[in-house]
Amino acid sequence: MEQQNTTQQFPSEEVTLPSKGLLYPEGHPLRSGIIEMKYMTAKEEDILTNSNYINNGTVIDKLLKSLIVSPIDFNDLLIGDKNAVLVASRILGYGQEYSFMYKNPNTSEDEQVTVDLTEATDKELDESLIIEGRNEFSFTLPISKIQVTFKFLTHGDELKIANELKGLKKISKTTSAELTTRMKHLITSVGGDRDTSTIRQFVDGNFLARDARALRTYIAETMPDIDLTFDLQFDDGASAEGVTIPIGTSFFWPESGL
Repeated sequence: MEQQNTTQQFPSEEVTLPSKGLLYPEGHPLRSGIIEMKYMTAKEEDILTNSNYINNGTVIDKLLKSLIVSPIDFNDLLIGDKNAVLVASRILGYGQEYSFMYKNPNTSEDEQVTVDLTEATDKELDESLIIEGRNEFSFTLPISKIQVTFKFLTHGDELKIANELKGLKKISKTTSAELTTRMKHLITSVGGDRDTSTIRQFVDGNFLARDARALRTYIAETMPDIDLTFDLQFDDGASAEGVTIPIGTSFFWPESGL
């Protein structure tokens, strides 16, 4: 008897990435600038309520990996592209309306507000700064006048940063090195020198605070991403502009109470 294929094909949608795929090398699965995602099922709701995933902070990543149909390496996803996938997964799973609590500026009391997630748009991408297929950009530090190059972080980079910070906390539980550690992974060269030890020595000893702030601002302004800021309206006519919506487990399943 011929064995039947019992694998059920779930409906899916294509999600356009904020990077348009331009920062991935030629031939990379993400170079198309599109990811195919399936609609959420009971399997994904099991992931959302898995206490182990919630406690170790991997629940959202586990969810997205389960929903992505395209044959990609999840670690290769740029953070801005991952954010777009995050929003798309919420819309596919629970619809476009997202309600959360926010403080009414008139009453200073928390009230429920609702936004339409389909109104979230990708940040405008300055393609003139991009060399296609290359995730690297130049910036001249305004105070020291040193030229550095940097990259936009991927999910894999974020994992490396998190692991390094865990190791540093074992050495010193009172010192936070998150900003400098992140810079060591962002910066790809200093004054033309790509040596990792040179970059780390520069960040630890010669990176002026005003230069670091300027670089962070430039990266935030140019990074391909989805804009998650909304103007909120309250029942009494009050409003709040440019509010970044909260993201957590309840973003996907508010009724869970998680």
